[in-house]
Amino acid sequence: MTLQPRPGILDIKPYKPGAADAPGIANPVKLSSNENPMGCSPLARSAFEASSKNLNLYPDGGATRLRAAIGKAYNLDPARIVCGTGSDELLQLLGRAYLAPGDKVVQSQYGFLVYRLVAMQSGAELVSAPETNFTTDVDAVLQVAGEDARIVFIANPNNPTGTYISHDEIRRLREGLPENTLLVVDEAYAEYVDRPDYETAFDLAREYDNVVVTRTFSKIHGLAALRLGWAYADGSIIDVLNRVRGPFNVNLPAIEAGIAAIEDTDFQQRSAEHNRQGLAYMHQQLGGLGLDVTPSVGNFVLVHFPETKGKTAAEADAFLTRKGLIVRPVAPYGLPNSLRITIGLDADNHKIVEALTEFMA
Repeated sequence: MTLQPRPGILDIKPYKPGAADAPGIANPVKLSSNENPMGCSPLARSAFEASSKNLNLYPDGGATRLRAAIGKAYNLDPARIVCGTGSDELLQLLGRAYLAPGDKVVQSQYGFLVYRLVAMQSGAELVSAPETNFTTDVDAVLQVAGEDARIVFIANPNNPTGTYISHDEIRRLREGLPENTLLVVDEAYAEYVDRPDYETAFDLAREYDNVVVTRTFSKIHGLAALRLGWAYADGSIIDVLNRVRGPFNVNLPAIEAGIAAIEDTDFQQRSAEHNRQGLAYMHQQLGGLGLDVTPSVGNFVLVHFPETKGKTAAEADAFLTRKGLIVRPVAPYGLPNSLRITIGLDADNHKIVEALTEFMA
C-alpha cells in the first residue's frame, strides 16, 4: 500500500467497548459498560419517539434548547456550554484544537483509555502520574506535568477505579499548574457521588479560562445509545470547540431526549439511590469473599483477584462469561488481575455474587 496515514496513527489501538455477548447464552447479563440498569427516563423515551416525526429535518446546530436546559439545571451560562456526540467527542475535539505533535499530555496512572487515544491522534506524548491506593495523587500529577504539559486529563470520579479526589484537591491541582496548561476534568460519573467533600469543578471553569468540565448523558441519564455529552468552560474555549466540531454534531432525537432527561430529576434521584444500595451490597458481599474491592463512588466496582492459579481475574472472567455474566477485564489499563463490574439490577448483582462465591470456593 503506497498511501500511508500520518506517523503514529497505525500505533493506535482502537478503543474496545465492553463485551455484550456470551457464547451459547441467549440473554446474557451485561455489566461491562457502566450503563444505567434502570434504562432511561420515560420522559426522555417519549421525547425520542416524538422526534421521529421530524427525521427529515436537520437539528439545531447549536443545540440551543438543550444548552438552555442544562444551564437551568446547573445554574450555568448556556453560552459557555457546548454539546457533543458523547463527552468522548468533546475530549477528542480538545485534542484536535490544542495539541500538536510532540506536546505532553498528562493523566493519572489508571486514567480513562480515551485520553491516550486523544494524545496519539495528535502525535502528542502521554505521560501517566503514579496513583496512591488507586486514587489520583495531585502531587504526582504536578510533578509529571512540570512546566510544559499542554493538557492534563483528570477523571473525577475515575474510570476504571471508581475513586475520586476532593474539590480542594482539584483546586490545588489547578493552582499548581502553569497558566498555559489546560486542565480537563471529566465528570462522567459525578451524579452518582454521595460524599461531602466532592463538588463539581464548574466553579473552577467559571473562575479560570483554562479549565474544562465534561459531562455525559450516557450514565445516570441512561442515554448511552444516543451518544450525547456536553462541556462547560470559558467562552474562549467554547468558541474554539465550536470552530472545530461538526456543524450538526448532535442529532435531533438526542437533543430532544436530552432536554427531557435533564429535566427528569425524579429518574436521576431513583437511579442514584439504586446505585448507592447496589454499591454497598457489592462492596460487602465481594469483600466477604476475600476479594479486594477498591472503594467506588461511581456505578461500578473494581475487583482485584489473587494471582493464584485457578483464581485469577482472567479465569474469573471466563467463569462468569460461561454463566452469561459479562464484566470488563481491565488489563489494558495496567490492571491484569482486576475486573470492573457495573452495578446492575438487584437480581443481576445477586447473580454476580453467587457466581463469584462458587468461583472462589
